[in-house]
Amino acid sequence: MMHVEVGMFQTLAVAVLAIYFGDFLLKKVSLFRRYCIPSPVIGGTILAIITTILFSTNLLSFKFDYTVMNTFFYNVFFAATGLAASLSFLKKGGKLIIIFLILAALLAFLQNTLALGIGSIMGMNPLVALMAGSVPLTGGHGNAASFGPLAESMGGSGALEVAIAAATFGLIAGCIMGGPLGNRLIQKYGLNPTSTKVAQDGGTTNTIKALVSSKRAHNAVFILLLACGIGQCLFYLSKFLLPSVHLPIHVMSMFGGIILRFIIDSRKKNQDELYQSIDIVGGISLSIFVSLSIVTMKLWQLAELALPLITILVLQLILCWMFCYYVTFRLCGKNYDAAVIAVGHSGFGLGAVPVSMATMSAVCTRYHYSHMAFFIVPFIGGFISNITNAVIITGFLNVAKSML
Repeated sequence: MMHVEVGMFQTLAVAVLAIYFGDFLLKKVSLFRRYCIPSPVIGGTILAIITTILFSTNLLSFKFDYTVMNTFFYNVFFAATGLAASLSFLKKGGKLIIIFLILAALLAFLQNTLALGIGSIMGMNPLVALMAGSVPLTGGHGNAASFGPLAESMGGSGALEVAIAAATFGLIAGCIMGGPLGNRLIQKYGLNPTSTKVAQDGGTTNTIKALVSSKRAHNAVFILLLACGIGQCLFYLSKFLLPSVHLPIHVMSMFGGIILRFIIDSRKKNQDELYQSIDIVGGISLSIFVSLSIVTMKLWQLAELALPLITILVLQLILCWMFCYYVTFRLCGKNYDAAVIAVGHSGFGLGAVPVSMATMSAVCTRYHYSHMAFFIVPFIGGFISNITNAVIITGFLNVAKSML
């Protein structure tokens, strides 16, 4: 088999081509538009399937250099999310934040209960079965890489490989599920009565002005980079002050954005056009991150999953759909914001927060923007849920160990 090293900028170019290809297919295939599938997901998945076929037939294998660029765009996106969090939104979303926090923790608990229960019925090592629960799903690849080795050290042989493969499965499933879920909720409950297609910035007439202003564009990029810099300082500070608590750097970038938002708002000057420019840069970063993540996936790892694990993961899909459709949507208000929040919950409940944002963006592009959803989902999914999920996983690992 021939091995091909794909450099950092080459990988970035492939990710951009995947977005263009996805946009092309989105215009040509009505099914993708109807179910709100994001263009980076469409193009990225097709390219990932092609690389998998080449690998499986022993023709070519690709080694993509994507880690640095992935981290960069991920943090820029979270910084933009933090800059979208005005004080008025923090006050307005207080009750909803608490509700969604509880729901996110409850879904993680149910995912682990399902994994451990079905795994025990099918005679699996409980520690390995747990790697098809909230570790790779609500936690994503980051948690899979963190808790997989821990489960192996406790007696779960092969736990890391299972966790990584399950996380890949969840990433794909989350990208595909969110759009149809949101579309069904909105159509069934008539949540878009205006039938207007509003742009992601809320449809204001300032969008074009923000796009063509060189000064605003420069400021938007510079502010986002400052937020990331503040975030890294906070990241190092948290490691020094709280060595036993792991807070991901992207969460700190979001806090950097929140800090700068409060500073900018304190000037008592209308900055809506600047925030629109920041949203645009954040949206670009999100598209590139999602495309990079999917293009570089090793789909052949899924073929290595045994029947018991496939059974657990299929049941996890059903659980996530039912929970987001019947519980998250209803308890979050049963309105348009709640529908978009349910889409976001399915995204990080199966994959990661960027999956949530990509699927929510696809739904909002077809209907209209939800400021509340775009604030609450990354705040809970990108920050607080990481902590609650870690506590839940730790408890279930101890239960699984006692079952050996």
